Amino acid sequence: MAFIDTARISLKAGSGGDGCLSFRREKYVPYGGPNGGDGGRGGSIYLVADPQLSTLMDFAYRPHWAAPRGKNGQGKNCTGASGEDLVIPVPCGTWVKKNGDLVADLLQPGRRILAARGGRGGRGNTAFKSNRNKAPRIVERGEAGEVVELVLELKLFADAGLVGLPNAGKSSLLARLSHAKPKIADYPFTTLGPLLGAVRHKEKSFVLADIPGLIEGAHKGKGLGDAFLRHLQRARILIHVVDPFGFMSMDALRGYRTVAEEVRRFHPDLAGRPRIVLVNKMDLPGAGKLAQNLKKKIRRYPVFFASAATGEGLEAFLDFAIERLAKLPKDDERGWVREEALEETSPAPSRRVIRLEARNFSRVLKKLDFSTFHRASGTRQRPRQGAQGAVVGKDREKWIEFLKTSGLERELKRQGIREGDTVEIGGAEFEWIP
Repeated sequence: MAFIDTARISLKAGSGGDGCLSFRREKYVPYGGPNGGDGGRGGSIYLVADPQLSTLMDFAYRPHWAAPRGKNGQGKNCTGASGEDLVIPVPCGTWVKKNGDLVADLLQPGRRILAARGGRGGRGNTAFKSNRNKAPRIVERGEAGEVVELVLELKLFADAGLVGLPNAGKSSLLARLSHAKPKIADYPFTTLGPLLGAVRHKEKSFVLADIPGLIEGAHKGKGLGDAFLRHLQRARILIHVVDPFGFMSMDALRGYRTVAEEVRRFHPDLAGRPRIVLVNKMDLPGAGKLAQNLKKKIRRYPVFFASAATGEGLEAFLDFAIERLAKLPKDDERGWVREEALEETSPAPSRRVIRLEARNFSRVLKKLDFSTFHRASGTRQRPRQGAQGAVVGKDREKWIEFLKTSGLERELKRQGIREGDTVEIGGAEFEWIP
């Protein structure tokens, strides 16, 4: 199975259902009145951490996800059914980024975030009934569901991470210390993706990660290692595995410095991470003298000698590593969510009532019959077949002219009018739709 640790996905939450325009009409029942129901809420989209997943491969084949829309309202004050929420599982340890900003770290199994909010259902004409208008022919369309683009990055959870040049013996070391079964061969670049293994020593245990070998220029995209260095960002300690015989034309010291420099250029936090240097392949002839010369030149970090092939020196190395890990603080294993960064997922603003003095508009208001319409120009509605809209004919033309010439629209915008707010003026009220 391919290991994919980054994915870009597009989410579309469900739109709300439209409100219904309906009137109660029953024989021998006078004053039936409006009975149009509201539309249902659109389905929202959630991301949830699933411990059974280990790769983002599913998103490579399916980058677009959509939740169902809400059903339209019906007569007899029947509210439309809400759209079913869509829950998308992602691997534990997934970072969620929006517009380049990190907004969530889904580390703990079951942790979930609201990624795209479904639209509210539109109100039926029953909601617009008032003493001034007892037979409203006004309905709302459902709000559109949010459309969000997110970048997912998988960062494996490991206590310690192996770094080093290709063919340094990192995979052999992982296989020796754990039950992991990495590919091992006598040629470089056998590891093509990160691997995890659980190391147990003297009733203590920790998780060890192995990533592909780094080469010079990895920070510029050369090789494979830099593509997976992100998986070491959770590691509390780095284990730098060194081949005392060097790699290709580089001796051991130059190879050590090359890897250290590539790690530093990838992320400053990794450069400052606690580190242990492990000189491998001590079972080979001539390795002892080379290892001693190397230790004299590395004074910043503790240096251990070992052999992944025979197990020589690994017990002392594990004793020190477990002791060092016990002193280092653990990251928050629950992960975190910064939902305020998901601007679209914030609750919709509540509707307000804006009251204006009518004296500045009294001359024009007297010419308008507000009993025939209660919404601003551009009113959105979906009347039943044959029904007339709320703002029609000459009244609509007068209303548009009134907005342009009286300064009412300018005054409302100055007061921060928003879609859905109610405006009261001159004994009339209407809902504002820009």
